[in-house]
Order: sequence, then structure tokens, then C-alpha cells
Amino acid sequence: MAKKVMIATVKPFAPLAVDGIRKIMKGAGYELQILESYPDQQTFVNAVSEAEALIIRSDKVTREVMDHAPKLKVVVRAGAGYDNVDLEAASEKGIVVMNTPGQNSNAVAELVFGLMIYMARRAYSGKAGSELKGKTIGLQAYGNVGRNVARVAHGFGMDVLAFDPFVPAESIRKDGVEPVDSVEALYDRSDYVSLHIPAVKATIKSINFPLMSRMKEGATLVNTARKEVIDEDGLKEMLEKRPDFRYVSDIAPDCKDELTAGYPDRVFFTAKKMGAQTLEANVNAALAAANQILAFFEKGDVTFQVNK
Repeated sequence: MAKKVMIATVKPFAPLAVDGIRKIMKGAGYELQILESYPDQQTFVNAVSEAEALIIRSDKVTREVMDHAPKLKVVVRAGAGYDNVDLEAASEKGIVVMNTPGQNSNAVAELVFGLMIYMARRAYSGKAGSELKGKTIGLQAYGNVGRNVARVAHGFGMDVLAFDPFVPAESIRKDGVEPVDSVEALYDRSDYVSLHIPAVKATIKSINFPLMSRMKEGATLVNTARKEVIDEDGLKEMLEKRPDFRYVSDIAPDCKDELTAGYPDRVFFTAKKMGAQTLEANVNAALAAANQILAFFEKGDVTFQVNK
């Protein structure tokens, strides 16, 4: 009997991406179901009863979803982050959860520089701004996105630092990037700090006032990671006490309205999460998810499993 794979996307993939998934599944003899732009979580819950595999984006795969999907064996999050999946429930039920690391990394890296240039050039207001050349950018985490940010930064003539206790210093150095041995050192030396850390227990609200206050005069903090890693009270204190400090992000904080009203020239937030919002990233992540599902069912491949 044909394996049943469901695409469940409240924010649909690009048509080109869906066509690619459809072609991959047809070639494997799998049955593809598509649930797009669904109105509420209950619709998602009600739709998964026959699904053996799920391809999702920002969709919430909760314990309730899994309870209603007795045949479910694998969930692939098309993208890097996977905090929208209940990993504990998945592990209890023997469901493998994967992500597609690296597929969105160039898109996120380019967004970092879009945000930096926008702020450096004073929102294109006609006021005198500053250049990126000769400035120092500090990367907090040096995974796929961090490496791409470093590559682009070198093209701008920037000096690049990185702090990542999970990546060997030599691996960082070989890319022409200077590793630093503490997050404090990263903030001390950087004109720009770009965040690429996940939202986990150790990082939630870890970007606080004592850390931000270490940044150089005129510094900018760039967050294309997760809003939860920012201590919003600390951010407000920083903006109040340091009139030279700027903050840009593609994930607006809960206090967005207060910040944009109080510091309109020093904060900027995109209308929605923009890191993966390119056609190329959309297609790359979708096709990677489909191919990982095939590899899982046909070969038992769990290379990108994020739960154990």
C-alpha cells in the first residue's frame, strides 16, 4: 500500500515547491495529500488520521496532532528551527522529527545584510549614515547561517568574529573568521552582533542588558534567530540608556509598539518572519524535506533527526 505523505502548511509553499514535492512522491509511488492555508489548528488535527509522514513549515505539530495521527512515523520541518514540534511527545510515540538544515541559510544571511544596510544608511532617509567596510561583525553561533554571513561579510570588507562553543576553533579559523572564547568578548569587540542561536532553555532571554551593554558605541544588534532569546526588559533598558544603540529583527518583540514609538530611528522590524522568504529557499527546503522522507522510508536514513 502506498505511503501517505501530507504537506500541512498554513503558509503554503511556492507552487514550484509543491510541484517538486508532488513529482518526487509520484516517482516513489507515494500518495500525497495537501492541506494549505487551513483556518485553524483543529482543521490540522482533524486532517492527519491517515498520514504516515508530514512536511510542515511553521505549523504546530502538538501532542494533540500526534494523538490523531496513529500512523505517523516521521515529521520533517522544512527549515532549520523546529520549536513548533513537540519533540517530547514525538519521542514518546516513536515518531522521528527532522529539519532541513542549510536550505534557508543563504536567504537568512542575505537578510542580515539587508537589515544592517537599512540601519547603517539611516533607513534611506537622506541623513548621513555609515559603511560596513572596516567594521567588525560578531556571529553568535557558527552553523550554516553563520558561515554564510561570514562569507558575505568578507565581501563587504568586514572583520568577522564568531563565538560557538560547539564548533572547533580551527574550523572557524579556516574560513578566515576569528574565534573568540566567550560571548562577552564577542559583544565587547563587535560593531554588529548577528544572532543565530536557537530558542532553548539555555538561550531564552539570554541576550540581556548586561550583555548588550558591552557593545561598542554605535553598535547594532541583528536578530534573525528567535524573539525568545531577547530579554525584552533588557532591550528596553538598553535603548533608553544607550542612545547610540540600534536593534533590527525579522521577528518583532512583544513590545514592538512601545519600541517603535519611543525609538523610531533606532529599531526596525519586518512585517513578518522573513529569513526563509525567498523562492529559492522555499523550493530548496521543500525538496529537501521530500527527499528526506523518501530516504527515511526506503533506507531508514535519520541523518537530520532532531529528537532521540
